[in-house]
Amino acid sequence: MSTGKHFAIGVDIGGTKIAAGLVNSAGYIVGSAQRPMVTDNGPEAALRAVIETLDDVVGAARAAGASAIGVSVPGWVNSREGILLSAANVPCWRNYPLAKALRDHYKLDTRLANDANAAALAEAVWGAGSDYHNVFYVSLGTGIGTGIVLEHRLYYGRTGMAGEGGHMSIDFSGPLCGCGKRGCIEMYASGTAIARRARERLMQRGGSRSKMLEFAEGDLERVTAIVVGQAALAADTLANEVLREAADYLAIWLGGIIDLLEPEVIIIGGGLGHMMRDFVAFIGTRLGKWAINPGYDQIPICCALYGAESGLVGSAALCLPRAHLWTASPRSNSA
Repeated sequence: MSTGKHFAIGVDIGGTKIAAGLVNSAGYIVGSAQRPMVTDNGPEAALRAVIETLDDVVGAARAAGASAIGVSVPGWVNSREGILLSAANVPCWRNYPLAKALRDHYKLDTRLANDANAAALAEAVWGAGSDYHNVFYVSLGTGIGTGIVLEHRLYYGRTGMAGEGGHMSIDFSGPLCGCGKRGCIEMYASGTAIARRARERLMQRGGSRSKMLEFAEGDLERVTAIVVGQAALAADTLANEVLREAADYLAIWLGGIIDLLEPEVIIIGGGLGHMMRDFVAFIGTRLGKWAINPGYDQIPICCALYGAESGLVGSAALCLPRAHLWTASPRSNSA
């Protein structure tokens, strides 16, 4: 068992906030800082916001012997080159060499990964997947992200951009996704999709008795996925129906994932992952219809151990000795 004597710096960059922290080799955050992210004032202003956040932890990190920085970001990432290609939530950076910019500033080895991949790493090393070699991680939030760990290695593909499972189509004639494809699972089971479906149901059926409107203070536009989850916990029938429908779509998608990868475990996390906790068993019962693999019922589906901190912990894991799941030689990953 790890004694936690090694340390790395992790930084999780999102569209609205930056979280940075010192993480030890047992997967614990021993110091952290958080600041707003700046996305509307150009690439250099965004970099300054990241550096200001990191400055709050780098001093202590150097004192603890940390010699590397791991960074997680949303969107398309070339992990091998340390480049953020594009991200809808961080439009200030396109084809931006973020790893190099931070390495040059701090003179520390720096690695970059997609946020769902980083979260998958955290769960595979220390979290709900730590007893397994092959892990499929699902991040449910505004969108749907995924990360794949195969034989104790984070799978990042030829160019470092593998793992965009949220944009696998389950219906080629389905609704148009922001990615340009139709019928992506993100259009059916993400937080955005859940909120949209809830508002549609409320308009169709008249939701005067639904707790969703009560929690939204009567304003239909304020019915978010979080509101749906709150109402479902309060035994609201319509809210539970909306979540069950999302779970049904997840079962269709995960059936295909099982047939393709046959992971040892499926982990559901992300900011809205907790909402599916009560529907995990239901998803399991539906897999028999959508997975032809006869061993589908031997693959556990469980909730992630790390919540909002998964990106931070996972980004640090990119640089920690215990986190051997990161490929041994990612080629120019610290560039």
